[in-house]
Amino acid sequence: MPSFDVVSKIDLAELDNAINQTKKEISTRYDFQGAQADIVLAPDKTSITIKANSEDRVQAAKEVLLPKMAKRGLSLLALEYEPIEKTGLSNVKQLIKLQQGIPVEKSKELVKLVKEAKMKVQASIQGDQLRVTGKNRDDLQAAIALFRKEQERLKLDMQFTNFRD
Repeated sequence: MPSFDVVSKIDLAELDNAINQTKKEISTRYDFQGAQADIVLAPDKTSITIKANSEDRVQAAKEVLLPKMAKRGLSLLALEYEPIEKTGLSNVKQLIKLQQGIPVEKSKELVKLVKEAKMKVQASIQGDQLRVTGKNRDDLQAAIALFRKEQERLKLDMQFTNFRD
């Protein structure tokens, strides 16, 4: 039976490269001199922390990071921004959480989308991914098109893998 998986994963090597490029640019840019700005990927690779001595510098560092991520093919939909918070001594930081895997609520929304569209496919939740099966390839491609159309509204980064005929 033809099937494919809907997953949400970030290429961690590309993310690491984008962060390193951003650090290098921040260290050489004139507007960041004396700003003590830093970008750190958490050891468990679930979040990015941007630290600086002002909110403007945090925003500017984020504006350097995001295009570098996009250029490396990383979806910006996989990022969830926490509010900027003060850390003391006039320093501030912002935590950016990385989405790895599809949350259960979003999986349920995707299953509901398929059912409402009355497609001839079945969607089943398998951990942090979604498996879609159908009788023919055209139905599966229609389901992929539906998911891509709703991707922005759901604020969900999706990749389609293991397409089997």
